[in-house]
Amino acid sequence: MMRNIIRATTAVFLLFAWMISAGPAMGQTKITLDGEWQFRIDPKAEGQAQGWPKALPDGSETVQVPNTWNVGKYEDYEGVAWYFKRFEVPREFAGRHLELHFEATFYRARIWLNGAELGSHDGGHTSYFFVLPANLPASNFVAIAIDNRPTDTSIPGLALRLRGTGNLWYDWWHYGGIVRDVWLSVNDSIILRRQHIRVQVQGQDAQVTDRLFLENSSTHPVAVKVKLRTRLEGGGATPVAEAQTSITLNPGAQEAELTFRIPDVRLWHFDHPFLYDLTAEVQDSEGRELDRLADHFGARTLEIKDGKLYLNGEQVRLSGITRHEDSPWEGLAETRGTWSRDYVDMKNLQVVFTRPVHYPQLPAILDYCDRNGILLVPEIPLWQFSREQLGNPEVRALAKQIFREMVDEDFNHPSIVAWSICNECDIHTPEGMEYAREMRAWEKSLDPDRFVTFADDLLPSVTDPSKSASQYADFLMWNQYFGTWHGPENLLPGVISHIHATFPDKMVVVSEFGVAGIFAPNAAMADELRAKTIREQLAEFAKHDWIAGAIFWCYQDYRSHRNLSRGLTKGYVAMGLVDENRRPRPSYDAWREANSPVRLQIDWKYDTEYPYGPVGFTAQVARRAADELPSYALHDYRAVWEVRDAENEIIAQGEKELGEIGPPVQLEADFPKRSANSWNLRINVYRPTGFIALDRELTWTSPRSGGEDSNEMRQKGTFPAQPPILSTSPPEQRP
Repeated sequence: MMRNIIRATTAVFLLFAWMISAGPAMGQTKITLDGEWQFRIDPKAEGQAQGWPKALPDGSETVQVPNTWNVGKYEDYEGVAWYFKRFEVPREFAGRHLELHFEATFYRARIWLNGAELGSHDGGHTSYFFVLPANLPASNFVAIAIDNRPTDTSIPGLALRLRGTGNLWYDWWHYGGIVRDVWLSVNDSIILRRQHIRVQVQGQDAQVTDRLFLENSSTHPVAVKVKLRTRLEGGGATPVAEAQTSITLNPGAQEAELTFRIPDVRLWHFDHPFLYDLTAEVQDSEGRELDRLADHFGARTLEIKDGKLYLNGEQVRLSGITRHEDSPWEGLAETRGTWSRDYVDMKNLQVVFTRPVHYPQLPAILDYCDRNGILLVPEIPLWQFSREQLGNPEVRALAKQIFREMVDEDFNHPSIVAWSICNECDIHTPEGMEYAREMRAWEKSLDPDRFVTFADDLLPSVTDPSKSASQYADFLMWNQYFGTWHGPENLLPGVISHIHATFPDKMVVVSEFGVAGIFAPNAAMADELRAKTIREQLAEFAKHDWIAGAIFWCYQDYRSHRNLSRGLTKGYVAMGLVDENRRPRPSYDAWREANSPVRLQIDWKYDTEYPYGPVGFTAQVARRAADELPSYALHDYRAVWEVRDAENEIIAQGEKELGEIGPPVQLEADFPKRSANSWNLRINVYRPTGFIALDRELTWTSPRSGGEDSNEMRQKGTFPAQPPILSTSPPEQRP
């Protein structure tokens, strides 16, 4: 959204200061309440009885919001904890429409303002708000009680499908707290709540339909004009399309729908993530602005035909890595520095597709995926639910609430290609099938255009599709751990064939595969098995063209009460390509090597009349074939190369735009004839987004009598140091 920002800073006892950012006046002002809050745990759940909703209790401590209390001395505290903040309402906001917004609180929250309860919310990863009473006093006190304990009806909740194991924890940490941003919004009577932008590509153009959700908080009708303006990001200020309409807003909620056409539309693709900005403005009858909302969207086509996936008409087979919102220093309350560092790394690990993890993601992460090219299948956090839980009306109602909150907030992101309704549940029971049928209908009522699916570890057990919840999925997502949890790895080919025989018309995405550290005597051996699994299972998936994607579990080790070494009840699950502190394991390089979309063959050039070393090189750049995974067309990639001598001096360099790589593209270069003990050639291939698709080296060492090989040179310290990744085109980090 485009909003004025008022930033609050706090000092002793939460004093409040504010300023309005520069810019044109708009209908809504946003006041951030992030920063210093007071905090106290409540292990006996007695805070309400002792008056904490009205006054700050003794023993409170200062924390920075966003915050989770499960980092530090309360790392394993499970129960109720409270947050408190005093804030001022500027005089000029008196009588206006005020709301208190939470981007996410984990898990069950009750909120009081000046001692009066505003309401409650269940769910840990979606946003919600409360309308505040009119004519608030200048000084106000907000208190929030949060309970992070799972139950058999919470989402995430107790994993009752695993009751036989004696451990009902869900497989990640129970991070309680105000884990995302908090703010006040200030409006006059007219509010532009959100917009849902649907795009239909028609030939070279796109038909765009914008569904606007408006509210009139006054007691009388208001005549307004709604204006839309859209432009291509990075394409200048000139709009590519505009639309407007006049309506009368009666008191309460109301919708309006406008359509417009974009000629010569630029299609969104993970290698060419073209985005359009759409600004909606509401004006009164005299042209004064009442509210404004800005979102971005992308135009693309996504189809499943004959069990294959097509993006903008081209078949794609994609791969990626999941990632928990988790680190030892921030837990679930991640800052931009943590998640953006990880996502830049994941892009350089060739991630273009993922089911990001088991719960809705930070909005800023979705923006990053839109701008840098990662396709997503977001999910609500039902994990290992039993048939009784799936049949429970309370669970279904809460699942619908969380799903609606996720879709409402994330609707416009072009990176989102499907929604997932659960993960590894008793989905093929009668109760599970009814849950899947009901949730599919709910999803289509909220978002008719996207696919619906779920992550399933029981696909191999299905023999009759008509008695399976898979009939309600647009494509199948399969979690498989052959080689560890699910049995010997040599069973995998036969199980894959069984799934295809059972569902011959369904596309499949392997939504999880990997290796937990508990399946080897030590960490080094576990990672050897992890690297082997990456290479061999990706090769097996590639043999079956109806397997359109494979997602590795997981980027980093994450905190949990499950899947730990014998005798441990808490710790980090060792399944990552990097550990919890982001230190790469050898499997990191195995994944990067196996998932580059580029094939590169390099050879030295020699002159028979010049016996002292190479005089150039030739290289062939190709895409992976359709019978490989990953595999997709390569457009507008670029090669950059350099040659260094034994003293690490650059003796030649160059680059070439590769255009469209259908037939292989040739690279060739000559460099000065000069005697040297060694040459080091490095070639980097970059995506159009600036991320590295491939980096390769080729070293030549003089074979002359008395020459030294590379090992001898390293021992003497004369071998050239590892050159850095070529910096002629640094990865573009789009905010």
